[in-house]
Amino acid sequence: MSATAPCPLTRPRRRPRCRAGAVMVLLTAALSAGAEPVRFAPERDYGPFVYEDADGVVRGLSVDLLRLVERQAGWQVRTLPAAPLAEQLEALRAGRADLISSLRPTPERARFLAFSLPYVSVPAVLVRRADAPPASLPGLAGQAVAVGQSYAVEGFVREQFPQVRWVAVPDDVAALRGVAEGRFAGAVVDAASTAFIVRRDGLSGLRPVEAVGFEYRLSFAVPRARADLLERLDEAIRAIPAAERLAVLERWLPPLDATQAPPTGGQSLALRWGAGLVLLAAAGVLVLALWRRRRAPPADHGPETLP
Repeated sequence: MSATAPCPLTRPRRRPRCRAGAVMVLLTAALSAGAEPVRFAPERDYGPFVYEDADGVVRGLSVDLLRLVERQAGWQVRTLPAAPLAEQLEALRAGRADLISSLRPTPERARFLAFSLPYVSVPAVLVRRADAPPASLPGLAGQAVAVGQSYAVEGFVREQFPQVRWVAVPDDVAALRGVAEGRFAGAVVDAASTAFIVRRDGLSGLRPVEAVGFEYRLSFAVPRARADLLERLDEAIRAIPAAERLAVLERWLPPLDATQAPPTGGQSLALRWGAGLVLLAAAGVLVLALWRRRRAPPADHGPETLP
């Protein structure tokens, strides 16, 4: 009898082997279906969390964390071409992608996305030229201030500071370059991205002026149609060993020294960033590390861990 011949009903003694074969076929099919790649839509320029480098390689804190998630979840992640955030959000809305990183939940996004546990937290800050006169956001009424298009902070600053002439730009690089070149009076960018871009692109003469009252608690997100991925995603985040989480944190969040600003109004701004790899437990949010702005020289800056 050939291997493809049906099981003969007239020979009962061979039925167990046929049943076993059928089970194996079903199991193989199930495993094959489960091995379908999870399509990851990376943002093009949101370093140090996710960005495309000069060689076209997608890198960043969130990317390294996703590799750990991939291992814990047993997924096969396929990285799609990098693109601006607005384009990647549309790809998830249209079902062309399954996963995005480095995203803060908002009511608008929650209409079509489901969010994982947050894994990093960082404040948004106003960045200005170092030679500009002191001014906070209310003092920039009528002036052009850049903010990332479709970034979670955009809606917040437009609502809280309507007197400012907000200019939506594709990413934080465009925002900071515009400030450095004098085209914008300031930019609202998260503190970690400010430090990363200043170092990478050699921008000089910029400084953070103040925290704007908005905290980026970044998560992974999946389309609501793929909510089946969410439970496994959260389990995988929880399962990553603490030492590996901390290694990712230290790799991508060095001390914020190149963008230090002097105290404003006689008080430290206490610009916090790198409140790293935040995990939600029954007791709440576990913050693994926290950077605080100090008055000491840059060489003395370093991470402080929460007790």
